[in-house]
Formats: sequence, C-alpha cells, structure tokens
Amino acid sequence: MGEIEQKPTPASRLGAPENSGISTLERGQKPPPTPSGKLMTVKIQMLDDTQETFEVPQRAPGKVLLDAVCSHLNLVEGDYFGLEFPDHKKIMVWLDLLKPIAKQIRRPKHVVVKFVVKFFPPDHTQLQEELTRYLFALQVKQDLAQGRLTCNDTSAALLISHIVQSEIGDFDEALDREHLAKNKYIPQQDALEDKIVEFHHSHIGQTPAESDFQLLEVARRLEMYGIRLHPAKDREGTKINLAVANTGILVFQGFTKINAFNWAKVRKLSFKRKRFLIKLRPDVNSSYQDTLEFLMAGRDFCKSFWKICVEHHAFFRLFEEPKPKPKPVLFSRGSSFRFSGRTQKQVLDYVKEGGHKKVQFERKHSKIHSTRSLASQPTASNSEVPKQSPQSASLTFGVGSESPSVQSCQQAKDAKVSTLESGPHQSPALSKSPPGSRAADGPTMVPPEEEEEEEEGGKDGTQPSKRQPPQPSTELSINSQGGVAPANVTLSPNLSPDTKQASPLISPLLNDQACPRTDDEEEGRRKRFPTDKAYFIAKEVSTTERTYLKDLEVIASWFQSTVSKDDSMPEALKSLIFPNFEPLHKFHTNFLKEIEQRLALWEGRSNAHLRGDYQRIGDVMLKNIQGMKHLAAHLWKHSEALEALENSIKGSRRLEHFCRDFELQKVCYLPLNTFLLRPLHRLMHYKQVLERLCKHHPPSHADFRDCRAALAEITEMVAQLHGTMIKMENFQKLHELKKDLIGIDNLVIPGREFIRLGSLSKLSGKGLQQRMFFLFNDVLLYTSRGLTASNQFKVHGQLPLYGMTIEESEEEWGVPHCLTLRGQRQSIIVAASSRSEMEKWMEDIQMAIDLAEKSNGPTPELLASSPPDNKSPDEATAADQESEDDLSASRTSLERQAPHRGNTMVHVCWHRNTSVSMVDFSIAVENQLSGNLLRKFKNSNGWQKLWVVFTNFCLFFYKSHQDNHPLASLPLLGYSLTIPSESENIHKDYVFKLHFKSHVYYFRAESEYTFERWMEVIRSATSSSSRAHILSHKESHLY
Repeated sequence: MGEIEQKPTPASRLGAPENSGISTLERGQKPPPTPSGKLMTVKIQMLDDTQETFEVPQRAPGKVLLDAVCSHLNLVEGDYFGLEFPDHKKIMVWLDLLKPIAKQIRRPKHVVVKFVVKFFPPDHTQLQEELTRYLFALQVKQDLAQGRLTCNDTSAALLISHIVQSEIGDFDEALDREHLAKNKYIPQQDALEDKIVEFHHSHIGQTPAESDFQLLEVARRLEMYGIRLHPAKDREGTKINLAVANTGILVFQGFTKINAFNWAKVRKLSFKRKRFLIKLRPDVNSSYQDTLEFLMAGRDFCKSFWKICVEHHAFFRLFEEPKPKPKPVLFSRGSSFRFSGRTQKQVLDYVKEGGHKKVQFERKHSKIHSTRSLASQPTASNSEVPKQSPQSASLTFGVGSESPSVQSCQQAKDAKVSTLESGPHQSPALSKSPPGSRAADGPTMVPPEEEEEEEEGGKDGTQPSKRQPPQPSTELSINSQGGVAPANVTLSPNLSPDTKQASPLISPLLNDQACPRTDDEEEGRRKRFPTDKAYFIAKEVSTTERTYLKDLEVIASWFQSTVSKDDSMPEALKSLIFPNFEPLHKFHTNFLKEIEQRLALWEGRSNAHLRGDYQRIGDVMLKNIQGMKHLAAHLWKHSEALEALENSIKGSRRLEHFCRDFELQKVCYLPLNTFLLRPLHRLMHYKQVLERLCKHHPPSHADFRDCRAALAEITEMVAQLHGTMIKMENFQKLHELKKDLIGIDNLVIPGREFIRLGSLSKLSGKGLQQRMFFLFNDVLLYTSRGLTASNQFKVHGQLPLYGMTIEESEEEWGVPHCLTLRGQRQSIIVAASSRSEMEKWMEDIQMAIDLAEKSNGPTPELLASSPPDNKSPDEATAADQESEDDLSASRTSLERQAPHRGNTMVHVCWHRNTSVSMVDFSIAVENQLSGNLLRKFKNSNGWQKLWVVFTNFCLFFYKSHQDNHPLASLPLLGYSLTIPSESENIHKDYVFKLHFKSHVYYFRAESEYTFERWMEVIRSATSSSSRAHILSHKESHLY
C-alpha cells in the first residue's frame, strides 16, 4: 500500500511520524490477510480537497483500502468514515468493506474515491480525538459549500465565523474581509459578510481545535446535519426524500422533515425491486402491524439506501459487529449484505482503553498550527474542549431502545467548559424574610445588613446517611444539557470573571427553627443501604415522584378546593383544568406506592432481596410508562388549560385577583402557571433516569431489557410533546413577566419570544442609574423599580430592535463594560456589572436584532399610557431623578414591602445585579431533584436533616417530605459550589459547600451517586448559558 509518486504523504502533511499508523481493528485482532497478486492504483480525495494515491491488491476487500487511508492519516476513530464513489450508473455508492475492490470499482483509473464522514453521532462530544473533530469540521465546511447543509443566514454566518477563526485566527476586520473575498464557503456569501465578521469578533482567543468543537456544536443542531437525501415517492405518488440518521429513518418534503421512524419502532427493513418497505412494531394497544411503502427511482437506488440503513442501525444500535450468516446449502434468498466494522460502542471503548498514541498534526487551510492534543495540555487562558468519558456517552443501542441525542442549549462560543471559574449565575428565587418583616404567607427579600445565620437544635430519631470510605469519583460525566462537567471539581468562589467587586448581592435568611438536628453519634446506627448504583437511581425516582405528587396536589387539591369556595372561575375553565389533573394524581399515587414497595424489598425488609428477585426497577417503570400512554389525552390538555387560564385572567379582573391571592399561599411556592406544566416536565425526568439506568446496566443484566423498552416508550412520548412544551414555556414566561411590569399593555402577542432579563446601569444626566432591562425578539424594554404595593417595575422606555445597532463604548464614555444601543429614534448608553455580563447582553441583543431585521417591519408600540421615550435631555434627567429617588427608597425599605411579586426572578436579578436568559429557564426545567440532605452552618457542630427540593434555580427546605410547604428557600444565584478544603475540618464523605460572601452552608449526601447528582443539578444553576445558535429564525419556538 505504498504511493506511486514521491510526494508528501497525508501523514507528513499532518505532521505525523512516518510509520505510526494505527489499525482500526481492536487490540488483539489481526488484520485479514492481504491477497497477493496484481496491484491496482486508487485515487482518494481527502476532506481537505487533496488527492492521494494508494496501491492495493485487486482482490483485496474494501476494508484494506479504508484501513490504508486511516493508517496514513493516523486516524484512530476511522469507523465514522467511509469511501464513496460513482458506480457505472453514476450513482454515488459506499465502498463495501467485505467485497473485493476490483468487483466494485470497474475502471479505477477514471474514478476518484472520496473519503468522507459516513456516520454522524448524536453528540460531537463522543468524538474523542482532535483529528476526528477536525475532519468532521472539514465535512461540515464541504457540505455548506455544496448546499447540502441548508440553514438560515444567522446559523450560516455563525458556522463560517468559526471556520474563519480556525483558519486565520483572531479577529482582524481587514484580514477577515480579504480572506472572505478569496474563499467562498457558501453560495451568496457576500450578503452575509458583515454578520460573519461580527460573529468572528466574538471568538477572540479561540484555538483551532476549540473552533472545530464550536462549529460542530452549532452544526449538529441543524435539521440537515449529516443528512443525505434519497428521492422517493409515497403511496399517493407525492414526491418526498428519505434519509437515515443515528436515530432512525427520516422523511423530508423538500428540506423540511415531516416524519421520523425511530429504530425502536422499526421491526424490519426490506426492499423489493424499487419498493422500499418499513415494517413497524405493533402498537401496544393494537394487534396489527403497519408496513410503510416508498417507491424509489430504481432497484439500484433502493438497494443502496437499504444498505446504508442496515449499516446505520448496526453502527449506532449494536454492541458488536454482527456475525455473518451461514451460507445456504442449495440456494440463497435475499441479500447477504451485512455491516462490517466496529460499532460506535466498540470505538468508544477502544479509545477509552487508550490503546493508541496521541499524534500532533497541522491543518492544511489553517495559518495556526495545532501544537497539542486537547486532552493532554489544558491552558489557563483557553478552557479545554471537553473530552468525554466513554462511560458517560448515551449508548442505549440495541433492539427496542433509542440512541438518545444529548440536548444542549449553549451557544457555540460558550460551550467551552472551564474548570477554573464559574460565571454569573441565573436563578429564580423565593427567599425568606427576617422575623417580623414577612406578611402572613409570602416570603420577601432580605437586605444584606440583616442577614444572619441561626441554628435551632432539636431532637429527632432520624438516621443519617451511610458512610462509605471511597472518595467521590472525579471522572467526567455528561449532564442533561450535553456539557461535560467534572463531578468533583472545585469552583471558584469569585462570582465575576473580572477582579472588580460585584454589586451588593442578597442572600436569604436560612433559620429553619423547626428543623431537627442529627448528631454524629448516630452514625453507628445508620441503616446499611444497598451499594448498587441502580438502587440509588431507583431511589431518585421515588424521591422526585414524591415532589411531583405534591406539585400535582397544588392544582388537584389546594387550588381546586379554593376555587370551589369562590365563583370567579368560569365552569368551562374548571372542567378543562381539574378533570385532567385528577387522573394524573391518582395514577402517580399508585406509581409511587409500587416504587416504594420495590425499594423496601430491595433494601432487605423481606427475604426477597436474598434471591435478587426485586433488585431492579425497569419492570415497574415499563409497566407504568405504558400506562401513561392512556393518559396522553390529559397531557395534551395541559397546554390548552394554561392558555385558557391566562386568557380568562386577562378578561376578568376578579379572577386575576383570585389567582394572585392563591399564589400568596405558602403551598404555592412557585408561580401558579408553572404547576400546570409540571406533568410535561416530569416526562423528561423519567427519560433522564432511564438513560442513566441503561448506561449503568450491562446488556446481560436482568433489568436491561425492561429499562431499554421503557426508555423507547418515554422517548417517543417526549418527542411528541417536545414542541408543545417549548412553546408553552415561552408562553408561561411571558405571562409571568407581564405580572412584574406596569405601563405596558400588549406584552403577550403571537410571535413574541422572551430572550433575557437583567439589571444594567443606564447612563443619564445624573450618571449611572440602575435599570431593569427586558429583551424580546422584537423590542428591548427598560424599567425602574418604584414603591408600589405590588413591587412591580415601571416601564420607562422601549427600543424597537428593527434598525438598531450595538457597539462597545467603554473608551468613549470611560465606563467599564459599557455599550451603546442606537435605535432609529433614540440611543442609550448602558453598563453591565462585569465583562461576561456585557458579552451575554451583546450576544443576545445582536441575535435579536438579526431576527427583527428578518421580520415584516418595526414592532407596534408596547406602552399602554406612556409616550415613546424621545424626551429632551433635560426632561430625561428630570424623569430619571424621580425614578432614582424611588430606587433609593426601595433599597432601604425592602423589609416593609408587600409580599406580592417581591420574590420573583426579576427581583433577584435586580438585587444581585445580574441577568438570566430563557435558555437558563429551559435548562432549569431538566435539572430538578429531591431528597434528604444533612445541612450544617459554618459555625455549628451538628447536622440538620432536611428534605430538600431543587427546582427553578432554588433550594427549598422542608422538615420532611410530607410537609405541604417549604420552611425556607435558598436562591442559588450568586452562590459558588465547591468541595470543603482540609482546613474546614469537615471530615465526612459526600459533602459539598455553598458559599456567598460570609454565608457558608455545607450539605451532605448519603452516597456517591446522590452526591454527584446534587453537584450536577446545583452546578446547572451556578453556570450561565447563552443562545447564539439557538435563536435562529428557523429553530426558534415562538408563541
């Protein structure tokens, strides 16, 4: 397999040693014997557009040629790639790795074989090697140029900006425009040049390897990523396109996906002449089997697509390469084609074992050289692209399960995972006020000078958690957003990335006087729980199900009881809400009983645990998830109920007051409309738990089959409700914000999407004044907080985004972190509390401006009674003077405020001078947890056992899980999450620390698994997200 001509080889061009090629075979396996005989020359076109020649024996199978290419590239993860070529009918087909090359490529001198990506994994973090990600990035670049990867202008500009960053380095406008003039990455690139340059400016400091990672982060969310369309017709003769992906078979009409058949649903794939047949698994509630038929252009087209479907199914779903079928004695029926090579699981396992060398390489198109392997040399200035542990990948392959794609709502720029600092945090908050300052049922914010830490002792016979000698694991794990987070990393106590002091923040008072304290002497009497990780996963189902039942009771019991005593709610609305909650409450009550009974057996309260009959949870999950399908009609009604409730509130002042009064009750610890969406959120939690179980159990485990089947069922339900869920979350958030604002009329209109809210300082005649800003996809509002009975924010002005520009102006005004917003009628200067806050605002405002430019025109006026904010400078100064007086009064009078709307996310951001985005709210929905924790204050000796609920970026503390309302709450916005140091003398296992300024709290979990889970979900509240690639016009979910 040598080259014919003496010219630079791919290995030398990529900077690799000459003979360090690595076989794609697993260790211990020998390559197939290479047939001797006459050699044939094959031209291979690489992904960097260079051509190489290889000499292979004519009788050699296709695998020999693919191995030769991978060996010359020193490519460890070569199984993701393939070789394609035009056959004698000019149809592009994949080289069969088992058949002789000469029988496939008839005229090799006239054929150029392309080396391309064949299998696109659901998550690019599963690609372990920098070289592999680089080749994937080249494939994305190629698909963009060829028009195969279609997307909107914003996504295209963002993709190209990462390619430019990789090729020429940091932003230089003149160099950028010169480079773009010479290189065409996409048709009609000239129209996007300004956007590309703007995006590129935000990538300063990004290495080529990080640019590849961010490029793939953006690309993988596009609908056409990794898609190759195969023309076909359905039974009615309608022209469609078929495609295959890691999840299953997709159906497109043009470039729009109209249907998908997950591998879990597909029972058999076959073709007959030019008919492609998909036989689906029978539905649970029916006995018939449905067979779908598609008509393709010819038999060769049909067989080619069938082959690639078989290969995708095997690669992503099987644990190992399928064994060859025995040859028939007389005659064969059907095709003998099978997948050849390692499956994705085998690739991940091989790389995990580290049976290969790390090689350095250079990039053909890049002026910046890659001098390190990302996995080996992290730097302080540029955070490392996460390298995922193979155990953490979502590998639920095999019949009856789905290979789930890890979702991420993080902008490409901020997908870099830093273990050195934690950025500003976002959280909604409910905080407890000092004694004597709270109203009957509503907690209020506490001024910093009144904060204190108290601890009341108590006696209780509760048993603390089991102590285990091993230290918590430090291996990397994938969180629910798809990011990789070290399980035991110490985060920086500094809130802001910069060194300047952040604005005064507020921490709630945690003085749960009724909470019992457990004593360390009780450690000897602690119960010995099972040590299997599956047990603690099952226990998480139990603890979170208890909280979910309490949330259902808020509507089905408490709210219904209150409504029955008042006639302000229309009967039609009652019949829409409560009949859809009561069946759910009844079902999940029985579900919880079954789980707790199984856990009791598992813990050894009977002899069943000795036989191992009950050391599993998959059968209980499968049975009840199948039962949930019968409640699907009720789940679909929740979005309708939410809309009907808000519309009724809009039309009835009496109902508005009634709902507001109910929200003041202790039992309603979250906004009322949030509880209406809880059933939809719960489905996602079941899916996450089952994914963890499927990762934990080996295929031979007795519980694996049930867990996998349950995962397939719940994945299907989540997929059906996902669009509705995102739409309703935005709808709910708009209505929640509406309650916090006065001076605005039509905030909730079709097509409007909330993006970000937060505190910024506005520069006026009197200097910098704190204002609360609300960013939507068409308008930016700024408000001030005055002394009103309901603690609402008064709208002072609005800036339509249509025609707006944004620029940094720190040097011009001499104010740190300063921005100038120039609208068509008005310009304002604002300053953020830190550099990172400024960048988040700039990023989101720019994306919103881009969307507004694509809309039909300027936004209608929002203000109900106030004229547009186009006052003269003197008038503006006077108005700001008045509102500033209100502000100073509000800062010193927090303890006297009425409770309503005084504890929402808006107020937390106001007091802690930060911001939060809709992406953060969406992430918070997925990260919810409940369970017992032991809590200790900084200066106390004993540990208090509490029932803790984490939701909406906040910890809620209960005496026990049976309590109907929390005793106190701790908003995590601004807090740092760390592990106690040796000097703190916390000589216990599984302890984490939350601290802000002088406030320190220690929490202790019962096991390594629960410790890691609490760290994971709390970390999600103490890290920020952004949305550059989420806010595309095509992919936005608007109400």
